Amino acid sequence: MKNKRVLVTGGLGFIGSHTVVALQKEGFEVVIIDNLSNSSLDVLAGITQITGKTPEFENLDLREKPAVQNFFEKYPDIEGVIHFAASKAVGESVINPLLYYENNISSLVYLLQELVKKDSCKFIFSSSCTVYGQADELPITENAPVKKAESPYGNTKQIGEEIIQDTCKVNNHLKAISLRYFNPIGAHPSAEIGELPIGTPQNLVPFITQTAIGKRDELSVFGDDYPTSDGTAIRDYIHVMDLAEAHVIALKRLFTESDRANYNVYNLGTGNGNTVLEVIKTFEKVSGTDLPYKIVGRRAGDITAAYADTNKANNELNWKASRSLDESLESAWKWQNVVIAKEKEEN
Repeated sequence: MKNKRVLVTGGLGFIGSHTVVALQKEGFEVVIIDNLSNSSLDVLAGITQITGKTPEFENLDLREKPAVQNFFEKYPDIEGVIHFAASKAVGESVINPLLYYENNISSLVYLLQELVKKDSCKFIFSSSCTVYGQADELPITENAPVKKAESPYGNTKQIGEEIIQDTCKVNNHLKAISLRYFNPIGAHPSAEIGELPIGTPQNLVPFITQTAIGKRDELSVFGDDYPTSDGTAIRDYIHVMDLAEAHVIALKRLFTESDRANYNVYNLGTGNGNTVLEVIKTFEKVSGTDLPYKIVGRRAGDITAAYADTNKANNELNWKASRSLDESLESAWKWQNVVIAKEKEEN
């Protein structure tokens, strides 16, 4: 895929930055759009350190339609788009739904309006297992019914998929894949990039590592009364590099497979579920650190259990998650220590 120019929106974010690394390793020419609302320009240096190449970068807000139009006029040779840019915290979306509908839906619409003008374009959508809600059966297959969303965040992913599917129906030259992924964790093994939430983390693992390093007093475990082995919720935790590599494989498939439907969906996970307490105990083992935590009430919008049936991605994309929970948590801990060391240097 040498010299194919690809846009990655939200490319300085957690999953986006790791995907940029994976794309550049495969010879793609990458342009990043990011408004730095939940990321840092320092990530660009980390990507360069890993790959030896600095991707092009545009600081713009995808909610501004004229800015999106101007971007595609400046970069007419974009052949593929991987769309990560979105607000993603379930709890925050319950409190501030309009922020999520504006940010996650309007940006998608403005992108697609530009892509359908092209003779051909490939589009990968960052979707989520939240579209399934609390599934009737586990593991969850792509054929599981899409249920009424448990949160505005989940609803934006459902609506986003519907928008893409409807657009593909009437634009045969647009080929798209929605990747429904489960719970990305970990960091690049170099510890040059990783998950770096601004403010209080909304996801489990950065809250664990920040608590272990002393940045947070203790970890809150939301609910111990779920019908699971230890009462805590079950999720499918996938290493971010496994996830990043899947995006590259999916994009390459769109470039090389001309005889298939122009819209498809795939689950991306490990196929295994772990409870919150299992993740905590595994982290304590790999880090050699005791983690202070307390049980609190359930969080709005959370479900009991979700883990993937990955057979479709395994068979059709020839992709399979290969990194363990131990490896994921080790890399997250290594990254957290690098972050703290940098903060101390700066202070």
